[in-house]
Amino acid sequence: MSKKTLVLGASTNPSRYAFLAANRLKNAGHDLVLLGNKKGEVAGEKILHQFEALPKDIDTVSLYLNPQNQEPYKEDIVKLKPKRVIFNPGTENPEFENNLQEAGIETLEACTLVLLSTGQF
Repeated sequence: MSKKTLVLGASTNPSRYAFLAANRLKNAGHDLVLLGNKKGEVAGEKILHQFEALPKDIDTVSLYLNPQNQEPYKEDIVKLKPKRVIFNPGTENPEFENNLQEAGIETLEACTLVLLSTGQF
């Protein structure tokens, strides 16, 4: 079942996990939305630069930003009301996770790549 997934912290650098996750999500048939601060495309999708440009029907947010860089997006993610937010390794943020849970949004401290490879995504 396809889940529209936002990769927050998208990168055109092939050595970055956000790049690998975007490609694997697309290959697994998921609708992909990318948000990052550099111009470019990944997996045939353009990287968007403004949260306001995102579609409103995001199922999953896969975070690739450290807690400090998550700060400008916190309110926007809560307002987006995804079903879940995946905190990939290095992005763990207990305070933000609590805020999301209080808003009824599921949080996972997990690796998107592992979830995809084990069929748990």
